[in-house]
Amino acid sequence: MTLPASLAHLSTLADSTRSRLLLVLERQELTVGELCAIVQLPQSSVSRHLKVLGDEGWVISRADGTSRYYRVGEMPDEWTRRLWCVVRDSVSSSAAAEQDRQREVSVLAGRRARSREFFAAVGQEWLSLRVELFGTGVDLSLAFALLDRDAVVGDLGCGTGHFSARLAPHVRRVVAVDASAEMLHAARERLAHHTNVELHLGELEQLPIPDASLDLATLSLVLHYVATPARAIAEAYRVLRPGGRLVIMDMMPHERDDLQQRMGHLWRGFAADDVVGWLVQAGFTDARYAPLAADETARGPVLFTAGGRRPASAFPIARSPHVTQNGTLISRTPRS
Repeated sequence: MTLPASLAHLSTLADSTRSRLLLVLERQELTVGELCAIVQLPQSSVSRHLKVLGDEGWVISRADGTSRYYRVGEMPDEWTRRLWCVVRDSVSSSAAAEQDRQREVSVLAGRRARSREFFAAVGQEWLSLRVELFGTGVDLSLAFALLDRDAVVGDLGCGTGHFSARLAPHVRRVVAVDASAEMLHAARERLAHHTNVELHLGELEQLPIPDASLDLATLSLVLHYVATPARAIAEAYRVLRPGGRLVIMDMMPHERDDLQQRMGHLWRGFAADDVVGWLVQAGFTDARYAPLAADETARGPVLFTAGGRRPASAFPIARSPHVTQNGTLISRTPRS
């Protein structure tokens, strides 16, 4: 009778040091240096044992810069798993294994301490370091990853297509609309390699989009160019599917006359009552308005976000208007 191949591992696991290493690596991925500190053996001994375990597939490793991290590998069959369970139950109750656990806690605490020391040293410089390493759009990229991959998104007032280009890799389709032929020409060049973006010339108060065809619509820094903002919001409601959301970002009220003169703005920002009122009038539920934190590097007015949801049914549940005490967030739902 042929013995199961996994029984050849018995001599490997019979070594208490190897069993202890496996027990530790089953709990945590560690470097050779960290394993040396835990099992209290020189690097040459730990490396030799890891090679044996690696050759038989008990452990696997990955490179991370100049370091290499080890962990327990996938056990190939039921015999191997059962064998390890028997060995683990025997080794884990030993005094040596308990001391390994205590030293493991200290090693991991040292990792966290090094991280805290770094942040304590950089202090106020962390934000600039983060931007230097990852750029200014990393948080926005994280938000995009939350989008439904099957969503159809309307970039209403798309301009030169910057936002559409950021959206396109994360959703099924982007429908981009702008009233300026020149802007659309620039957007077409920017978006040439995105096959899931549609570009349309049209006014936001009369969108060239069929009824109930979008899952999400955005009006990003465009409402202050629209002659009748309430009508643009109503049009956004029309083209959203039941349950779809509208998100608005624009300027809070300001006294900057130069923006009208230099940049063609029609409106000097929008107050919470006006925006929430337009959303409610259009039929949106959960209408809300929230100022954004001022950006120290920005030279323009403070911005806000607002939005609401098109009801999933024709008869939304009635809720009373609500305004927070500090006035920074207004949220209302229309009565049915």
